[in-house]
Amino acid sequence: MNKTAIIVAGGTGARMGTQLPKQFLLLAGKPVLWYTLQRFLESFSDLEIVLVLPEAHWELGNQLLEAYFPGKAIRMVVGGSTRFESVRNGLQTIEPGGIVFVHDGVRCLLSASLIQRCYQHAVEYGSAIPAVVATDSIRVVSGSENQVADRNQIRLIQTPQTFRTDLLLEAFSKATHNQYTDEATVVEAMGMPVYLLDGEYENIKITRPTDLLLAAAIIQQSSIIA
Repeated sequence: MNKTAIIVAGGTGARMGTQLPKQFLLLAGKPVLWYTLQRFLESFSDLEIVLVLPEAHWELGNQLLEAYFPGKAIRMVVGGSTRFESVRNGLQTIEPGGIVFVHDGVRCLLSASLIQRCYQHAVEYGSAIPAVVATDSIRVVSGSENQVADRNQIRLIQTPQTFRTDLLLEAFSKATHNQYTDEATVVEAMGMPVYLLDGEYENIKITRPTDLLLAAAIIQQSSIIA
């Protein structure tokens, strides 16, 4: 069965406070994006990667692929102004049939096991959305009021959001706007259910300087990521 990973790497580094986009910042000696690409390549020998980058970062992407992944099944696609448009651009380059993963390029600490579990879950149910139970207290704000929510009923959504390719292609073709923040929401808007599975607390999204420090500590202590 065809396997394709669409890696969306459109960050600018604004919240990181750096001129270099966060996906290209060094983490334990290698670019953040290296860890993401490497983990997917290790997960399946027959997997292809579509790396979606802003046009402004095209040269950085080329340099990374030439330096670390020569000859690998990775191709680059220009992203759009929103996540939805970037994913759609990636989807337009792949064939129907099989399974497609959509992953944040800066979620670089996921394990091969999570990728493989998402694949098996999507084969069986049509979709696989990794999620973890909230560990902090949660309050829902409505205007000037707020009320506590049961954190045991709250799930924090991660990627790779994984689908039968035909299902995701159809959902994107029928989408009514481009402001969806993730692929699960696009599929739900078509009237289709999405299915959760256990994610990984280490599968953090590198957004701020403290995230980079935490990721470095996890890499240092974890044989999974080393």
